[in-house]
Amino acid sequence: MVYRSKVALVYLLGFALDLLNMFIASIAYPDIAKELHASVSELAWISNAYMLGLTLIIPLSVWLAARVGERRLILGSLALFGLASSLVAGAGSIEALIGWRLLQGLGGGLLIPVGQAMAFRHCPLHLRSRLTAWVLSVALLVPALSPAAGGWIVQALSWRWVFILNLPLTLLTLLLAALWLRADDVRDSGQKIGRLLDLQLLKSPSLRLAMGVYVFVPGVFIGTSLIAVLYLHQLGFATTRIGALMLPWALGSAVAIVLGKRGFNRWGPKPLLIAGMLLQSLGIAALVLIDQSQVWLPIGAYALMGLGGSFCSSSAQTLAFLEVHPGCMNHASALWNINRQLSFCLGTAVLSALLGALGADSLRAFQQCFLLAAVLTLLPLIAVLRFDAARVQALVRPSPLKETTA
Repeated sequence: MVYRSKVALVYLLGFALDLLNMFIASIAYPDIAKELHASVSELAWISNAYMLGLTLIIPLSVWLAARVGERRLILGSLALFGLASSLVAGAGSIEALIGWRLLQGLGGGLLIPVGQAMAFRHCPLHLRSRLTAWVLSVALLVPALSPAAGGWIVQALSWRWVFILNLPLTLLTLLLAALWLRADDVRDSGQKIGRLLDLQLLKSPSLRLAMGVYVFVPGVFIGTSLIAVLYLHQLGFATTRIGALMLPWALGSAVAIVLGKRGFNRWGPKPLLIAGMLLQSLGIAALVLIDQSQVWLPIGAYALMGLGGSFCSSSAQTLAFLEVHPGCMNHASALWNINRQLSFCLGTAVLSALLGALGADSLRAFQQCFLLAAVLTLLPLIAVLRFDAARVQALVRPSPLKETTA
């Protein structure tokens, strides 16, 4: 296995660990509430504390990587993550559990930007759409499968095993990182903590466009999906039926990942981004027309949102790092991941605040939120149309020699 593939696999395993802990814990909330006498607001902090830890540590990732080296930072992060997982599993009170979840987030938050920077730095430009496809495949499969797996674990064992079973995957990732990752030189050991992020990277048109698209497409979808659950519940949809709608979303996403992998180098980012925004906007707008008696319209709406959203997210992630110098990849990765976390928070905050202002008991209020979300999805369209994609296509189209040796 070539070195770039080893780096990519370590990053993907760390990414899977992070996603697993974001999506699997919620299935255990009823059992946690019963055993630890937790309120609904305290249960919410089980997730919020983990997300807070992720967000707080990302700006420090560049400075820490410069101080101790990327390899040692990843090994230390995995060790901290494993330790925190065992502490969460053994928590005797809801307060302790929330505190250890914060620590778990601090460990997991370093795996993503540092591992991502290493993976993209070692990946040739013409192969980055392939790497993005693998990243998005993990991002698709883990959220789709982890709630079902978590439910089985809680039912067969207990909620504590949801966190205990982090340990085998953490140890595997730690072992592979120790065996495969090369020791890196610590060149900036005197770097001051004040220089956390290189904001000059935002001068890159590719990175700016990719970050903007992520705010208005995946970010808006996260907010839309939250209010869609409440809307469908008001319409009388059963919980199992609502949950099953993620299956056509996942299918649409999978199709987009495959087509995006093939199409980015051939057509460039513009057609994929434009098609993605239009498809997601159409899918969100279709939610307004749903009623209890319909079967295919909800399925079609979610499939369109999955197809369009993944066209945009896969293209944006590939586009983001194309013009970044390898020596600046840590900074670019940190900026990208901060933007990613903020996108999810903003989409949810804006749409839920609007729904609250309009009145959550009114179906018309939900429909107005969906229409606004459909419009917000299209906001980056002008920037995409004005983007000069010729330079990008020149970077990603390999010469015949590169294509043969790859």
